[in-house]
Amino acid sequence: MPDGLDSLTDRLGQAPHFAGYADTKQPLGAYSVLATASVTALAAGVTSAYRRGRLPEDIAGKDIVVMGMATHKLARLLTRDPVTSFARAPFVRLEEKEGSSIRERPRGTGLQRAMGELLSCPQCTGQWVASGLVIGLVHAPRVTRLLGALYASLAIGDMLQFVYVGLKSRA
Repeated sequence: MPDGLDSLTDRLGQAPHFAGYADTKQPLGAYSVLATASVTALAAGVTSAYRRGRLPEDIAGKDIVVMGMATHKLARLLTRDPVTSFARAPFVRLEEKEGSSIRERPRGTGLQRAMGELLSCPQCTGQWVASGLVIGLVHAPRVTRLLGALYASLAIGDMLQFVYVGLKSRA
């Protein structure tokens, strides 16, 4: 991580109002930078959609279901798949790899550690993925629905594989 950014996030994390939060050093400044980036990107996407007259009155239930399944699959792909480990490698340490199962642990300090925590947590990454899909839905609905259908189909396929293996092991 750039020294200047780590220095800034360290100073943010040592602000007096954070004192006493935890017994161990937490990358609170880096968390605030990541949270600000997330909210800013989402706000920019919503503002742009509003200015373009693209904000929907409501979102169809089928879109919510498909985007939910796609969010699940994409978040798992980004945080757990061995093929995407190259993107996580600067921020995590490989703990265990067995077949397609992978376990990683965040490493470093400051922003590096906060990124490692984000990229090793499907639920944490899911919020970013869902935000991107929703913004995609209002700006490029046809492409977003197509990609959403692809990843939702993969999520359904994964679930069926687990069911199949579970049923087969009972026989």
